[in-house]
Amino acid sequence: MSEFVRFEHVKKTYHVGEVDIQALQDATFTVGKGELCVIVGPSGAGKTTLLNILGGMDTLTEGKIFLGDSEVSAYNTRQLTTYRRYDIGFVFQFYNLVPNLTALENVELAAQICKDPLDAAEVLKSVGLEKRMANFPAQLSGGEQQRVAIARALAKNPKLLLCDEPTGALDYATGKAILKLLQDMSRQKGMTVIIITHNSALTAMADRVIRVKNGMVVSEEINTSPVPVEEIEW
Repeated sequence: MSEFVRFEHVKKTYHVGEVDIQALQDATFTVGKGELCVIVGPSGAGKTTLLNILGGMDTLTEGKIFLGDSEVSAYNTRQLTTYRRYDIGFVFQFYNLVPNLTALENVELAAQICKDPLDAAEVLKSVGLEKRMANFPAQLSGGEQQRVAIARALAKNPKLLLCDEPTGALDYATGKAILKLLQDMSRQKGMTVIIITHNSALTAMADRVIRVKNGMVVSEEINTSPVPVEEIEW
């Protein structure tokens, strides 16, 4: 599996008044193209900081980050805007849908800002919402809203899909369905997917597991036999 994401000795320091907070310390890891990677660790470990820096929503203090052959950490503000718009799909714990737009319109909105978007209706069909396209977010369940959010991210045709606790606001069964969808996207479409979570049970579904603690990457593991989401219990 070719290296696609590379973190090289990444450090992130936040200055709060006269206090320096080390959010990341010497974080080094890789993710292969087409892999499903789970970044796991307790609250405050640095997971979200990793994701925000990789997604171009935050900058690092030291080190380098690459996506493919491009050094993301060297981008200026305008380049980071382009990177977020075209290269990255985001899925968050809360769905951030536009309430007065239908499911289809929410997905079309994201597709309008991209160079090579996928067809919004086809993407909604692929996440099992072919009969819910005309519904507004308030008419959808939490799981359906998260599927719209995933479809919106996928419609951008991104190089990398970043998911921040994507099942955190969902019940167990619905959360499993969303994780299966993400695993299928990686398996069937060859999409590189990174999920951050505090739930270590989810590591069984991943091709690669990055463990984070106290701002440090404490281990990086290749999982040669990922388990289908349906077989995971937590």
